[in-house]
Amino acid sequence: MKIEQIVIEGLARLGDLAPAGFAIALHVRFQAPSYMFESYPPSWLETYAREGFLLQDPTVRSAMRHPGTTRWSELAAFDEADVLGRARAHGLVYGISHSIHDHPSLSMGGMARSDREFTKHEIREACAILQRLHDVTHRRETLGTDVSATLHEMAIVMTERPE
Repeated sequence: MKIEQIVIEGLARLGDLAPAGFAIALHVRFQAPSYMFESYPPSWLETYAREGFLLQDPTVRSAMRHPGTTRWSELAAFDEADVLGRARAHGLVYGISHSIHDHPSLSMGGMARSDREFTKHEIREACAILQRLHDVTHRRETLGTDVSATLHEMAIVMTERPE
């Protein structure tokens, strides 16, 4: 299977598992991912960028420090800037963060639902998809305009920085 098809199918399935949206950063180096895929509501993405929440976001801080999975509800005590509270106003009520620490590369993802917590089965599947995306994009090739157009139709914003 071609990398492009794996990425599209993986992100489509993540969209099913995380109907309120997701943000996936693959191969973060020097604080910039080689690939970034976002499907959170545009209003949240705007607020997040405008308020500079990246460095205050407890989901990102946790993912950068610790490999594995964390439910957002476990991070409330570490949310001094109320990033998670602000996210709830945009329908991002329940979520998980998962990170893969594969030196020198780090990949991470946040996934959200508005209706309920993720089940253990959904978490395992989402983490497996993130691992697969991490694995197939390790060479940092350009995914191309066809993939970009397909993801755009799926309401997923893609940013890539292949080297």
